[in-house]
Amino acid sequence: MNQLQERRFRLTVHYDGTYFLGWQVQAWGRTVQGDMEAALVRLTGSRQAVEAAGRTDSGVHATGQVAAVTLPSRWGAEELQKALNAVLPNDIWVESILEVSLDFHPRFSAQARSYRYQIGLSPQAFSPFHSPYCWPLSREVELDLLHQCAVLIPGDHSFKAFAKAGQEARGDRCLVTEAHWDPWGEMGLSFHITANRFLHHMVRYLVGTMVEIARGWRNVDELLQLLTDPDTGLRTSPPAPPEGLFLSTVHYPPGQ
Repeated sequence: MNQLQERRFRLTVHYDGTYFLGWQVQAWGRTVQGDMEAALVRLTGSRQAVEAAGRTDSGVHATGQVAAVTLPSRWGAEELQKALNAVLPNDIWVESILEVSLDFHPRFSAQARSYRYQIGLSPQAFSPFHSPYCWPLSREVELDLLHQCAVLIPGDHSFKAFAKAGQEARGDRCLVTEAHWDPWGEMGLSFHITANRFLHHMVRYLVGTMVEIARGWRNVDELLQLLTDPDTGLRTSPPAPPEGLFLSTVHYPPGQ
């Protein structure tokens, strides 16, 4: 498309990750990107690349994923939002669409991202209407220990110990600006974390380790050592399951 005949759109997208193999198109299986690009084929007659702020993994949800697509100028934001929501499957919903500059990139323009992780402490968490969206726990946890863990996380740390796979080109340091536990209604607790970047499975390893500490299976000093000494012989606990994880917000500079 000629740039004079193009418009760039920023989409805020919600999706239930239960039946997706993550965001990114795969050689087989259903993905959010694949379903969105298929919907755009129906609407425009040609395949359009849909880029995202983050490639969520299989089973992970989003209530604030940001995506971008470039389309012919005949499309407007309001028209596009209505048309997409009419043809997308029920587990994807476009909350809003804004027209942005042609150089906007949802990943590289972002300053930070926020995730939340939900753990279920009520028996109702095991209901099929709640268990796909949390980690239902059959044992109580010590809330004070969770808070002690969370206050250790903000700052500029190496999260090498909390990554399934490294990012050699970019290193393993992340600047965390927010990390705290809050009530999740009457259902349980939710962990909120904001950082300039995240490593693969980083939030899930953090939550899995904090929960084992809060159950009395590990001590808080081990989390501190994992954060301050990335080459320690200690290992993190197994990662928390993906069902409880949500990409909640992507942060951009004002005006983007």
